[in-house]
Amino acid sequence: MKVMIVVTHLLGTGHLARALTLGHAFAAAGHEVLIASGGRPAPHLDRGGLGWLQLPPLASDGVDFTRLLTDRGEEADAAWLDARITALREGLTAFAPDVLITELFPFGRRSLSGEFLALLETARDMRRRPVVLASIRDILAPPSKPKKAARAEEIVTAFYDAVLVHSDPAATTLDISWPLTPALTRKLRYTGYVAPPAPAPHPTGEGQGEVLVSAGGGAVGDPIFETALATARLRPDLSWRLLVGGGDPERLAALRHAAPANARVEPARPDFRQMLPAARASVSMCGYNTAMDLLQAGTPAVLVPFDAGKEVEQGLRAASLARLPGISLLPAADLDAAALATALDRVIAAGPRQGSALRFDGAARSVAIASEMAEAGR
Repeated sequence: MKVMIVVTHLLGTGHLARALTLGHAFAAAGHEVLIASGGRPAPHLDRGGLGWLQLPPLASDGVDFTRLLTDRGEEADAAWLDARITALREGLTAFAPDVLITELFPFGRRSLSGEFLALLETARDMRRRPVVLASIRDILAPPSKPKKAARAEEIVTAFYDAVLVHSDPAATTLDISWPLTPALTRKLRYTGYVAPPAPAPHPTGEGQGEVLVSAGGGAVGDPIFETALATARLRPDLSWRLLVGGGDPERLAALRHAAPANARVEPARPDFRQMLPAARASVSMCGYNTAMDLLQAGTPAVLVPFDAGKEVEQGLRAASLARLPGISLLPAADLDAAALATALDRVIAAGPRQGSALRFDGAARSVAIASEMAEAGR
C-alpha cells in the first residue's frame, strides 16, 4: 500500500514530528510512504526510510498565521503559493497513493486552504481515488466563529472518508475543543495517542538528575529559557540543561553567555526522549508531542503552555494533564524565577509517575484503520 501524508508546520515542528511518527509506523508495516512537507527544513527529525517531497517552504510570521513567509523571510506571493500547489498536484499524481492523509486540515491551516483543496480535488478526480483521511491531535484550536466549524465539516463531508483523532477518549474527546454534529461524529476514528515507543533511559546517563528545559525551535520559547536561567541562579543546588531548537547560533550564544555555572545550554538533541526518564524534572511548553513524551517517561514536569496570539490549545491540554501527580501548570503570564522555582519544588517532591493506563499505540492503530478502509474500498 502507498501512503502520502501532507503536512505544513508553520511555527514549531510538532506537526511534522507527529506526521513522521505516522509515516514510520506505515513504513514499519511494509507500506511505501511519501511525506509532502510544506514547512522549513527540520534536520533534527528522523525521516530515514521515508519518501520526501519538499514544497517551497513557508513559516508563519511569529504567531500571525495569516502572514506566511518564505525561507528568505519575505512574504509569500502568489507565484510562491502556486508553485506549492503545482508540486503537490504533481507529487500526488506521480505517487498515486492508496491512502492520502492531510495533517490538521480542514480543522486548521485555513490560510493554506487553496492548496489543500486543490490537492483534494485532484485526488477526487483520479482514476483510482485514494482513501482520504484527516489526521488531528487530541485538542484543536477552537473555531473563533461558527462558520469556520461549518466550513470544516463541509470539506470533511465532500472529500474525506474519516477523521483520525489521535487521542485516548478515556482522557480527552474532541468535543472539548471542537463543536461536533452527529454527521461529523460518525466520521471520527479515535486512534489513541500517536507517539514513538516509550523512551528507555539514556545508555550513557545523559540528563540524569538534571532539570531539562525545552521550548521548541522558535523565539516564542525565549521567555522560558531566560526564566530558567534566572531560576538556575536562584537554585544552584539543581543542575540545569537547556535544549534550544531552531539552529540560530546567535541565540544559542546569548543564552550560553547568560548561563550560570550550574546550567548547560545546548542545541536540541535527537536523544532528548531518552534523557527524560532519569531527569529530575522537565520545564517545557505543552505541545502534543511534548505531552506524549512526558506522559510516557513519567518525568515530573512544569508546563508553561504557549498562549500568544489567542492560542488556547496548549492551555487546555496542560490543564488536563495538571490533574496528574507530578505535573504543574504555570501560565505564561505568571512565569518568573520565583514561580518556576516553587512549581519545580512541588513536582520534584511528587516524584516520577509510574505507569499509565492511556493508549499510546495511535500510530499503529492509524495504520490498521487506513489499511482496513483501503482494503474494503472505504
